[in-house]
Amino acid sequence: MRDWQKERRKRTRHLIEVGGLVVKAGIVNLTGDDRAMIYGAMIWMAEKLKSEDAEHTRGVWTKLGKMGFEIDRPAASNDRMQTQQDRT
Repeated sequence: MRDWQKERRKRTRHLIEVGGLVVKAGIVNLTGDDRAMIYGAMIWMAEKLKSEDAEHTRGVWTKLGKMGFEIDRPAASNDRMQTQQDRT
């Protein structure tokens, strides 16, 4: 595979992952898949990250995102094994 193909696949994967976050956050359903509204919200976010509150905003949003990932994380294999043992 050529270098440009690898870079294109890498970029495509990145875009899919970022788009998946929009879906995962429920934004697509909450906006009725209104692309103008979603884009407008992203522009608002970008402006917020350029403001005087940028550092505070990053901290708050990062904390919320980490909490969201923790909630969505599948149970560890040990947890599943313990649950199965509890049933027997």
